[in-house]
Amino acid sequence: MDNPMVASLFAWVHSYFHSCPDVLKPCMFYLSIFPAKHSIRWRRLVRRWIAEGSSDTKDSTAEETAKQLLSQFVEPSIIQPSVEASSSAKSSFFEATATCQVNGFFREYITTRSIEQNLVFALEGHCSLNSQRRGRHLAIGSTWDQDRALFDSIDLSRLRSLTAFGKWRSFFVSDKMSLLRVLDLEDASGVTDKDLERMVRLLPRLKFLSLRGCRTITRLPDSIGGLRQLQALDVRNTAVVALPSDITKLQKLWYIHAGSTTTTSGDDDAMVASSKTAGEQLTKGSSTPAAAAAASSRQRDFTCCLSRFLFRSQLQADAGGVVVPRKIGNLSALHTLGVVNINSITGGELKKLTQLHKLGVCGVSRANSQELCSFVSGHGHLESLSVRLDNKANQDGCLDGVFPPPDNLRSLKLHGLAGKLPVWIKDLWNLRKLNLQMAMLDQDGVDILGNLPRLSTLCLCLKTLRQDGELHFRTDFRGLLVLEIACNSRLKVVEFSTVFGGGLGTIELLKIHCYNVTSLQFPGLELLRSIKEVYLSGSYGDELKLHLQSQIAKHEKEIEPVFKEQPNKLGKLRSP
Repeated sequence: MDNPMVASLFAWVHSYFHSCPDVLKPCMFYLSIFPAKHSIRWRRLVRRWIAEGSSDTKDSTAEETAKQLLSQFVEPSIIQPSVEASSSAKSSFFEATATCQVNGFFREYITTRSIEQNLVFALEGHCSLNSQRRGRHLAIGSTWDQDRALFDSIDLSRLRSLTAFGKWRSFFVSDKMSLLRVLDLEDASGVTDKDLERMVRLLPRLKFLSLRGCRTITRLPDSIGGLRQLQALDVRNTAVVALPSDITKLQKLWYIHAGSTTTTSGDDDAMVASSKTAGEQLTKGSSTPAAAAAASSRQRDFTCCLSRFLFRSQLQADAGGVVVPRKIGNLSALHTLGVVNINSITGGELKKLTQLHKLGVCGVSRANSQELCSFVSGHGHLESLSVRLDNKANQDGCLDGVFPPPDNLRSLKLHGLAGKLPVWIKDLWNLRKLNLQMAMLDQDGVDILGNLPRLSTLCLCLKTLRQDGELHFRTDFRGLLVLEIACNSRLKVVEFSTVFGGGLGTIELLKIHCYNVTSLQFPGLELLRSIKEVYLSGSYGDELKLHLQSQIAKHEKEIEPVFKEQPNKLGKLRSP
């Protein structure tokens, strides 16, 4: 190697690989399944590893063990937060980000080693029939020319996992794959219900099945009850609206993720409509029919872009959960269940799910909330709760029946509140992450959140504000690392102040998601003494950008906070 820096880096990677514990090496090779620069949800990795053989011990659960393995790749930067999900607040990798990427240089190294040891092999571009194609893990790349003759020549008898990127073809599943444990088709296109029936028939030993993002899947076959080894099922963002009754036969199933996401809800229609006014400026000056048509298309794209934006990522609301079968309580090993339409599950069935750590429900109202509150109250294992309220009426107060609140709750999402927080939220002493989508949050509510001692991430999506259009953070927020605010043009001021001589000093990352905002003031931003990054995205005016940059410049720090922006793809709105 002519470049001494590259040679030094290669030597370090080589040394690290040979000196690391043997238990880590299979996990390293596993990372090469995913394409370069591919954004990977760390939860996806954890669930796959569990299906591959990670199990409970007397000291930790299978999930804890898998997370411990993954965390050992964080410090040496083998895995890093994805660019779009990167955060300055790295005190906890698993709380600071949902997605990660494999270090490009390290990936090249482990890809070569995994091929040498017949572990991971990929089909990409044009492959030769004479090339060696065998191993335990097969990745079908989106660039592969899908040569069936080549595929039929592959030795699939040792295959343990199959991961497909891009377009799916029915011949990708074969009766030669009798030992397959993991089938991961997340975001693959062209997967049909007929394909799924064939997968279930030919792959009886599956432990992990992900159809996440396969929008052409409309139903799960009744024969899925034959997958008696299945542990994890992900049909999130498909067209599946109900789970078949035979799913209750899967006694080893511990993870079900279903339901879909939406860009807007009924309450947001007015906000989307208002974007048309801003978008009309894109059609001005169109002097010819062709130009007018192109401008009209740009306006539609602009409106869609803004409507997608506000509830994307963590602020994205659950559009609707799936209907679950009557005897869902038979799945007593369930660790994760969501998103479920609350009207399809009785309180008696809920109470049988004593091992639940994560629950997501939608359609909650005053009429059906009592049994949910009874289940949540004092639940010994519940760590994550996501609730989307029925938006047909003001449902404030329908969750007040939770008493006592679950001691171990660490993550809470509440979507659809009008303006009143549940009374028990002030008692969530272990809460780390809070995501609120509300019509309005008054100052008393903000102050309550500021007193939650272990809160590290706060995401607020507020549709309306007080008459003065101001949001004041004036209480301690002693452990807050990430503050995320999605706002529209009604918000005029986000003020930071301190009381009792402290508070707010721990915030490292401030994210502002704008929806048609031309100007917004941030007095007191210089009080965020630990701020490392200010992230601005969406549709906003130059006035807002310049104001933020000027506030950042006031910081009396040796290292000035980083300012990043990501305007919508059609460009920022200019101040009038």
